[in-house]
Amino acid sequence: MNPTEYFDEFAKRYTRYKGGSWCYEDGCVYRGLIHLFEATGDARWKAHLHRLADPQIAADGALLGYDPREYNIDHVFAGRSLFALAEGANDPRYRLAADRLAGQLESHPRIPAGNYWHKKRYPHQVWLDGLYMGLPFQIEYAKSAGRTGLIADALQQFSTALVLTATPGGLYVHGYDDSRQQRWADSVTGQSPAVWARAVGWLAMALVDVLAMLPADEATASIRQRTGLLLTEITTRQATSSGLWPQVLDAPDLKGNYEESSASAMFAYALMRAARLGLFEPDRAKALTAAGKRALDSLLQSRLVADDEGITRLTTIVLVAGLGGFEGSYRDGSPRYYLTEPIVSDDAKGVGPLMMAYAESLMAGI
Repeated sequence: MNPTEYFDEFAKRYTRYKGGSWCYEDGCVYRGLIHLFEATGDARWKAHLHRLADPQIAADGALLGYDPREYNIDHVFAGRSLFALAEGANDPRYRLAADRLAGQLESHPRIPAGNYWHKKRYPHQVWLDGLYMGLPFQIEYAKSAGRTGLIADALQQFSTALVLTATPGGLYVHGYDDSRQQRWADSVTGQSPAVWARAVGWLAMALVDVLAMLPADEATASIRQRTGLLLTEITTRQATSSGLWPQVLDAPDLKGNYEESSASAMFAYALMRAARLGLFEPDRAKALTAAGKRALDSLLQSRLVADDEGITRLTTIVLVAGLGGFEGSYRDGSPRYYLTEPIVSDDAKGVGPLMMAYAESLMAGI
């Protein structure tokens, strides 16, 4: 099936992830639709976005099911769609909703080094997922509101998180516990034990998106350098045969490890976007483009599969992974743990990034 046809059919049948409540999973689809609209100018993508998102946003900016007192950084992410929704629409509710999400960040708990807790129920913890969920929105909001201090704060949080989660191998672990109280946390470093591919995918997308929004100046120089090193390291971890990446990124030979679609789509997007926007020198950009396009082509050719009903779906997406207690079980963050979570098809966390990666290929003309 043509990718455009697949994305259109997916959007038509998409049911908001959590019964309509404002959530990051829907935000993944919204980002994908926004990128497709930017790449093609085709109004159907913007129409899909409004049809799905508008019922979640009240006239006063209240968001369906959203409670800022949960201090859940995930809930902030879908707020990036508000800026696109507002374009060409004389409707104040989008700005009011963005103000509500920014208000959560004003009082969101932080570790002493300044980074937001991942969630109130995950205290003292910084997860790579959360960097993508909160900080690009903070920067986009700050630019729209003229609040430059929020940009400096976000950049500092990135710099700190990259130090706290870095591995000797050039990658980043899923999480960090500043209290060292979680069983998954190393008693000395506070780090979780393994490198989960999708967590690194969230990080790579966050870094590239932030650099795309800000000038190449002294304030972003360190992050730009670290981003370049990370993207280069990601290309070296790409499977030779398939062009995709394993679920446990730093243990490719682990028994049962598999090539996971959502992380591979995220890497494809980040690599191609960084190259297209000229974030790095031409020789490096060429290598990043090649790796990203190879992964995208592999996903489109091997992971879009018709099910028993003849519906084409994106396959081999890990449903979820986390750290600590959740629904009666304890996720210890070991490499083996990441191979126990369910594998599903057509999940928003995979399809949204695939939309984004495909849009990048269109914008780059490759």
